Amino acid sequence: MDLLLPSVAHFQSFLVCFARVGTLMAVLPVFGGGQVPARVRIGLAVTMSLVVYPLAQPYIPRISFEIVSLALLVLSEALIGLLFGFIAQFVFSAVELGGTAISYKMGFAAANVFDPQTQRQVSVIPQFQNILAILIFLSLDMHHLFLRVLAESYAVLAPGDAGLSQGALGYVIGLSSSIFVLGIKLAAPVLAVLILSSVVLGVMARVFPQLNVFFLSFPLNIGISLIVIGLTMNLVAAMLVREFNGLGEHFLAVLRLL
Repeated sequence: MDLLLPSVAHFQSFLVCFARVGTLMAVLPVFGGGQVPARVRIGLAVTMSLVVYPLAQPYIPRISFEIVSLALLVLSEALIGLLFGFIAQFVFSAVELGGTAISYKMGFAAANVFDPQTQRQVSVIPQFQNILAILIFLSLDMHHLFLRVLAESYAVLAPGDAGLSQGALGYVIGLSSSIFVLGIKLAAPVLAVLILSSVVLGVMARVFPQLNVFFLSFPLNIGISLIVIGLTMNLVAAMLVREFNGLGEHFLAVLRLL
């Protein structure tokens, strides 16, 4: 019976590690989307847990094999992993918000396509910008950043020490409010040009009453929007690079505040 105790203790420790790593992999951008099969996500979560476990084991407290205490510890670790994933999703939510605003303004409100990442119908422009954000996310090796943050997170916040403090809650709320600011920044150039185009068309409608401005506005808005999106793509990419590079600081700041 004594020989079985170490295996049970190691299983408990691995389960605690898997709770943080597995929940993060479940909501991680790109890898946690619906386009990745569930079996692949589970296998990836187990593999990443095995990689991180040797680094996390010294920080995992030894607990008795009690259902209540183990369940509470696993639940707290799962919430930390979910928090990491949701913070990373904020950038993609801002991209979708800005693209949706552009799509509705340029007349693509009814042109929806299926998004395999969110498993729902979205407009064409948000889908295009979401693909651009995914490519930038992978080109910056942000998926490697999550592994480094996971390894460092156990030294900053050991399992069982997490607590929902007022500072951490305020910091996360502040990050969530930045979704709207970033979304408007991404859509601002196109929206400004479309508003100017609407003003010009309104003046033309008053000057030339026989001009059918309604049918003229559709191809004009689409053409202008596509041109502005192409011209400002470098600016959008630079903004996304800045936001992705700041994710590591956001993660460590939340860990210190918990």
